[in-house]
Amino acid sequence: MTDTPSSQNERRQAEADILSRYLPSGYTAEHDVISGAPSKASPPHLSSPAEEPQDSLTLQGGDIHREIFKIGARARLPARAATFANRKPRRSSTFGPSTNDITPTDQRAPGGFRRQFLQRQQRRFNSVTNPVTRNFVSFLDLYGSFAGEDLAESEDESALDSADEEAEAQTNETRPLLGRRKSTRRAEREGEATTVKSFFTLLKAFIGTGIMFLPKAFRNGGILFSSITLVTVSLISCLCFHLLLLCRQRYGGGYGELGVAIGGPRLRALILGSITISQIGFICTGIIFTAENLASFLDAVTSSPIAPLNGKALIAIQLVVLIPLALIRNISKLGPAALLADVFILFGLVYIWYYDIATLASHGLHPTVELFDPHDFTLTIGSAIFTFEGIGLLLPIQSSMAQPEKFSRLLYIVMIIITIIFTSIGALCYATFGDHTRVEIISNFPQTSKLVNAVQFLYSMAVLVGTPVQLFPAVRIIETSLFGERASGKRDGATKWKKNAFRAAITVLCGLIAILGASDLDKFVALIGSFACVPLVYIYPALLHFKGVAESRWTKVGDALLMFVGLGAMVYTTVITVSRWIEG
Repeated sequence: MTDTPSSQNERRQAEADILSRYLPSGYTAEHDVISGAPSKASPPHLSSPAEEPQDSLTLQGGDIHREIFKIGARARLPARAATFANRKPRRSSTFGPSTNDITPTDQRAPGGFRRQFLQRQQRRFNSVTNPVTRNFVSFLDLYGSFAGEDLAESEDESALDSADEEAEAQTNETRPLLGRRKSTRRAEREGEATTVKSFFTLLKAFIGTGIMFLPKAFRNGGILFSSITLVTVSLISCLCFHLLLLCRQRYGGGYGELGVAIGGPRLRALILGSITISQIGFICTGIIFTAENLASFLDAVTSSPIAPLNGKALIAIQLVVLIPLALIRNISKLGPAALLADVFILFGLVYIWYYDIATLASHGLHPTVELFDPHDFTLTIGSAIFTFEGIGLLLPIQSSMAQPEKFSRLLYIVMIIITIIFTSIGALCYATFGDHTRVEIISNFPQTSKLVNAVQFLYSMAVLVGTPVQLFPAVRIIETSLFGERASGKRDGATKWKKNAFRAAITVLCGLIAILGASDLDKFVALIGSFACVPLVYIYPALLHFKGVAESRWTKVGDALLMFVGLGAMVYTTVITVSRWIEG
């Protein structure tokens, strides 16, 4: 089925809207675009010579990024002019070339047929070879809307101006006169991601650094209790995810917008506050984990009996790296770092599986393994909730799908897979090392092995480079509340430096919290899971469903019961975790 001209124009306009926020203002490629258009067509928005933008070729490297500027220029052309400016071969149902085939001129060039064959093969396997996001525009569109919130940076003045022009040009005004303003184009744009891409993106959303804390969680609760806890947390999480999706189906919007629509501004503030606390908790946990793993790595590769750097020094070194990264305004620039982190994490998991299975096959179960530990089992609950916390990306991933109605089934499949992965990692490591299981599980493996040293270092780098991506949503939420949504550093230099100072201060604060929590990382993880993640995953979805969707009596009773259990679990596990921390 071919795309209609209107759908092509909408897709072209959507891409231009994303790019406009990150290209320098005052430059265009309209001259090249309209060269093939009729003479009557003229570039829009040129009411006077003083307003005429400069040619993008005058920029450094202008010939390299010329095609990017052409995307926005084509979107601004009148519909008639665009038909001449962007001529493509028409698709035929039987014999005609598709829009993605190379032209006859390119086919006659040396190696033309071979090039066409490779392009077709790449398209055939595109969903497997490029599963998450195909370019930086797609990455920005997904991760710039964490929890369904429009967190795209407002430093680009052209983006603000284009939003104003859009509001003035629309004849059918759907934007509210009062209230929180958001991007209409983002809200109305249809997703394009295939089911396979969304599958891998969901895996990426759930499998992170939290999986490394599960072996110690199994040590705290016992192998049987911890396995049952993980499966139970997974089932309850699926139920709460389903409730949130039902609310989204009726009201639309992101997590915070659902809070406004159903519970008012205060509920939205609670939701965004919990998101901020949880993200900061993840960052602090990652900093501690990286410091402890790097300390073990340095101790293994150096011959000195005294550790060259202690944990506090390694945390300070991380801050030197993280502060400049925290100043990055465009989250798309953090995309390669996030993908690199995923590769390192996968490498570490494969080695853990290999070593544990080989050791258990040769030596059997460790003699100190217990089925249940009545003293520290509450720490297991908080750690399990911490590991399954991926609710922030559910709504953006669903919005990015071309067939969002398939998201629920896809989510359940992913939850089954990650439950198997999480349970296997925790149970295998605890069965292998027993009471000697450490929080930084990689330190349990033979430190004389170069492969283990490589896994330690690469996993530490994975956590380190992934930290700025986790910091971005928390920083943007707090920045929006402090400076306003339309405060631009390009319009006011003082605002930009205030934001820079704020981001640096948040990063330093995370470092200080990490130093305080470094003494008991497993208890710190359990505390974050109990206090910050429980409301996000178990209380707020049930509350939203109770107030906005539930109609029958029994449905409301179920929602109330889920809220009560979630609140009780949060208070109980938080109190017990804090008391264990004080005791030990």
